Amino acid sequence: MNLELPLPQTPDLAWRILVISIVSFVAYQVATTVYNVWFGPLSKFPGPKWWAASNLPLIYMIWTGQDTKMKSRLHEMYGPTVRVSPTEISYIDAEADGQGLSARHAFRDIYGHRLSGKRSFAKDRRLYAVPVNGTTSILSSDDASHARQRRVLSHAFSDKALKEEEPLFKRWASLLVEKLETLSFTDAPIDLVAYFNYTTFDIMADLTFSESLGMLEGSEYSPWVATIFASIKSMTRLRAIRLIPGMTLILNILLGNTIRKKQVSHFKYSADRVDRRLASTPSSPDLWSFVLKKAGQEGGMSLSEMHSNSAMFMIAGTETTATLLSGLTYHLLQSPARTERLTRELRSAFVRDTDITIEALQQLPYLAACIEEGMRLYPPIPTGLPRQVPKGGARICGEYVPEDVTVSVSQWATYHSKSNFYDAENFVPERWLGEDARFEHDNRAAFQPFSVGPRNCIGRNLAYHECRLLLTEVFWNFDVHLMDDSRDWTDQKVFSFWDKPPLLVKLRRVVR
Repeated sequence: MNLELPLPQTPDLAWRILVISIVSFVAYQVATTVYNVWFGPLSKFPGPKWWAASNLPLIYMIWTGQDTKMKSRLHEMYGPTVRVSPTEISYIDAEADGQGLSARHAFRDIYGHRLSGKRSFAKDRRLYAVPVNGTTSILSSDDASHARQRRVLSHAFSDKALKEEEPLFKRWASLLVEKLETLSFTDAPIDLVAYFNYTTFDIMADLTFSESLGMLEGSEYSPWVATIFASIKSMTRLRAIRLIPGMTLILNILLGNTIRKKQVSHFKYSADRVDRRLASTPSSPDLWSFVLKKAGQEGGMSLSEMHSNSAMFMIAGTETTATLLSGLTYHLLQSPARTERLTRELRSAFVRDTDITIEALQQLPYLAACIEEGMRLYPPIPTGLPRQVPKGGARICGEYVPEDVTVSVSQWATYHSKSNFYDAENFVPERWLGEDARFEHDNRAAFQPFSVGPRNCIGRNLAYHECRLLLTEVFWNFDVHLMDDSRDWTDQKVFSFWDKPPLLVKLRRVVR
């Protein structure tokens, strides 16, 4: 009798090992997903189970530009706190107590000042890249560097300093009116999105470099700005793909050189202009006049930090203001009664264009109300600003959240929530004037378009001054009529910023 057992064939053994490995891996992934969705530390937060199980739904929404409005719908379904991925939570929570103070406030808990030695919520590094020179700007720096840079820049962006720049603002506003007046004599519709962009980019270039980009004068985008706009969608989609584990390394290998060239080109454009500005002495103070006062001193800003910040200013301080102006203009033109009230306030306040000053504009209540309502209904930054929960975890709106979880307050969802604002979907500037009792329970603590805390937007004063002046110059000088092609203008997708189509209008110069 032959008692020898047959030896397994090597191919058979290898195949069995491969199958067992695959099954084990799949079983592990399934078990891990089931645990994370139904039993893990984030399982207590409501939201669609498919979104809690995988990053793919969120990635798809970001890729297609639908994540902002989808999060709003999810909050309508699940409440003020929603789990939108295996490791991300979105908030719209901001509830006021009986004294008008915020008792539960996601903005404060995530972005606010740290108390009693608690750690701050760091920015999600997947969205805040370090500039190509390796030196962080005020936007991407750690807490200590941010505080130092902010102290230097805060003087340049103060209300007092910006009022000293009034001749600069007025010069660009007058050129905008001049260009629009020329176009008003033609039958062709005028794209206000483009002209607001031309103006805000030229203003920021003048403030930052003491030279313009020539966009408003030439009535066309400079190649540099056109490239920035063209790359926004692709960069947003690349960030979405990086949410897939391991994809950051793969993308860096496949696309790193291409992306790097574009980043270097944008950075060099800004840095070269900073260098030219530092080699000259402008006839009037600009942003760097304040920065240079601290140069070479302890706590001052290095040349590489100036380069990094200038590149950031040319995006953060331009497109957002133009977006606010475009969205506000659209909503005004959709409401003739409110347009009439605003123009009546503006045209009764100023007899001559020289009467229109930054100081005088700050005294107009309906203008202020329109700007606030414009930012609420069409926020220039509609997405949330992602932060990561620090080591040891933290409490947000009374609930403990583990460390390394990504959290944010979605601005669009917050401002369009009926739990925060009465008649939330409609443009009603009167809600900010206290004239209508229907709005007395609006949750104003939930309205934070410039964020809160130590990293709130340093350009807040600049945005308000530009918006007041440019909106006033348009509606004081012209009767504005919306073209039919732009009736559904706000039906837009979001790729970090609004993907805005042209805002087509007809203008008729007011005769005085």
